[in-house]
Amino acid sequence: MTERPAQRTPNRQLAALIAEAGFSNAGLARRVDQLGLEHGLDLRYDKTSVTRWLRGQQPRGTTPALIAEVFTRRLGRRLSAQDLGLDACAPVYAGLEFAATPEEAVDIVGGLWRKDSGSHAELRKIAFTPAGLVVPSRDWLIGRADDRVAHGEPGPVRLPAQGRPAVPRQRGHSERGPGQRVTGGDIAALRSVGELFRTLDHAYGGGHARQALVRYLEHEVEPMLRGTYGEQTGRRLFGAAADLTRLAGWTSYDIGAHGLAQRYFVQALRLAQAAGDRVYGAYVLVSMSRQAVYLGHGREAVQLARVAQQGAVAGAPPAVQALLHAVEARGHGVLGEVRACTASLVRAERALEASRPGDELPPWARFFDEAQLADEFGHCHRDLQQYRAAVQHAERSLQLRPVAFARSRLFCRVVLASARLGLGELDQACQLGAEAAAQASEMRSTRAVEYVRDFERRLEPYRDAAPVRGYRDRVGVLQ
Repeated sequence: MTERPAQRTPNRQLAALIAEAGFSNAGLARRVDQLGLEHGLDLRYDKTSVTRWLRGQQPRGTTPALIAEVFTRRLGRRLSAQDLGLDACAPVYAGLEFAATPEEAVDIVGGLWRKDSGSHAELRKIAFTPAGLVVPSRDWLIGRADDRVAHGEPGPVRLPAQGRPAVPRQRGHSERGPGQRVTGGDIAALRSVGELFRTLDHAYGGGHARQALVRYLEHEVEPMLRGTYGEQTGRRLFGAAADLTRLAGWTSYDIGAHGLAQRYFVQALRLAQAAGDRVYGAYVLVSMSRQAVYLGHGREAVQLARVAQQGAVAGAPPAVQALLHAVEARGHGVLGEVRACTASLVRAERALEASRPGDELPPWARFFDEAQLADEFGHCHRDLQQYRAAVQHAERSLQLRPVAFARSRLFCRVVLASARLGLGELDQACQLGAEAAAQASEMRSTRAVEYVRDFERRLEPYRDAAPVRGYRDRVGVLQ
């Protein structure tokens, strides 16, 4: 790697942090190289490279951000490139910060919305990093609701976040000026928009209206967050913004933009803290756990689910508690941990049984019913290769699930197809798989396509059988 010409001033900030972390020069270089590999970078630094950094040379490209992340992981607190005395270049970890204040949270998430709504295609190629889950989930668990979220009203004088320039407003964003008062009607509108995009996501996939959602966040929600509001309205505003931001993450996850989705989830978690809504924060962690399951990171999925359980223990309705235990079960299922998975499923079932029809649930939690629990059971038993039980639960879920949840029904149909295949019922498996493939072709959902491809990989040992040839013929016309 080439470096810029050396500066004359030794980097004492970096030296102090190396001493605090207990790194040797070779140890730091090795960790930077390992982190680079997570992002597809072949860096090949060594102890001599670190010596040059200590003498004042500046590493190029994304390396300053990678070095900062190495120290963040080691020391357990968020550090930036500037904290290390390094130039801030393209920050591959931007968006994974858990902001110290509501104002800083708005700056971070606003920057994310603007980049995503523009022509920054590389943003959608950022890699998912399991280690990026640790600090935000920990900070949420031990954190408290912000003392004050009111904005533009008399109150304590607060300085802007250090090192963060004011974000210039662009004309044409919204008729709402950054100082205009936010009303209850504005927040009701945000909630309605969230339900609209959620419905589109369920029926047609995350890619159908994701960009419209991101532009709405940029042009409408950010001006509100920078507007004028008191404490009560501010909490509700941050809650609505958290919900829309989580949904932007969910739709990003559905199209396979996993690093971007991870950043949206982290920022939604921080907005939920500003809202003072621990139960919704737990739901954001559920979304993060589901993404980890999908990507095969079972241990991280279990940890996120358990953090959600601990953080929401006091205020979660029984149906939400059932959801939290079911998501933990999914992580155990991916890991093949039969006893732990079964225990979590039993807790989820008991919690849902404790719920009552008249229980007041937030809108985002109403989807978790008997159909969804049966779906979770089906996935877990499929992952544990308990195919007869998987068939029973998947069929029950499909019987109970409304047709409006088209993507969830597709996933469940693939689980049922895989379970039938596991039982040796090749004709039925291929019929179900072909139906799912036809549905996937009508959606903008990378996950839907990947579910079908996973089924096709399972078919490979039977590729010469007549039902499989028939399946390929049916699916081939969909290309």
